[in-house]
Amino acid sequence: MAALLIPRRRLSTEEATRWADSFDVLLSHKYGLAAFRAFLKTEFSEENLEFWLACEDFKKTRSAAKLASKAQRIFEEFIDVQAPREVNIDFQTRELTRRNMQEPSLSCFDQAQGKVHSLMEKDSYPRFLRSKIYTDLLSQTQRRLS
Repeated sequence: MAALLIPRRRLSTEEATRWADSFDVLLSHKYGLAAFRAFLKTEFSEENLEFWLACEDFKKTRSAAKLASKAQRIFEEFIDVQAPREVNIDFQTRELTRRNMQEPSLSCFDQAQGKVHSLMEKDSYPRFLRSKIYTDLLSQTQRRLS
C-alpha cells in the first residue's frame, strides 16, 4: 500500500477527528480528501471520488463554449456504459444523464453525482473511518502531542 503523503505536522488531531463528524467535512478538507482517495485506491473504487470531483469542477464552468466539451468528457469517462472509469449508478440515472447530455447544463450531472455521493457516504466512508489508513493517521497526530 502506498504511503499517505500528508504533512502530519500540518494536520491536528482535532482536524483529523472532525472527519468522522460527517462525510462532507471529510470532503471539504484537503488532507481528508487525500486520505479518502488513498483509501479508495486500496478498494479499487477511486473512480467514484474522481467523478464527484469532476462534477464539482464542472459546476464552476463559466464558458458556454467549454460546457458541452467538458460534459462530454465526463460522460465518456465515468457515465457511459463501458466507460474507462465507469461509476456504479442505476440504469434510470444513467439514462437521465444521457438525455441531459443533449443540452448540457451546469446541473446535467446532479442526479448521478448525488447517487455517487450517497454511495460513498453510506458504503466507503464508514469503512474509511475503520481503515488502517485513518486509524494510523489519527494515532500519528496524537503521538505528536505526547
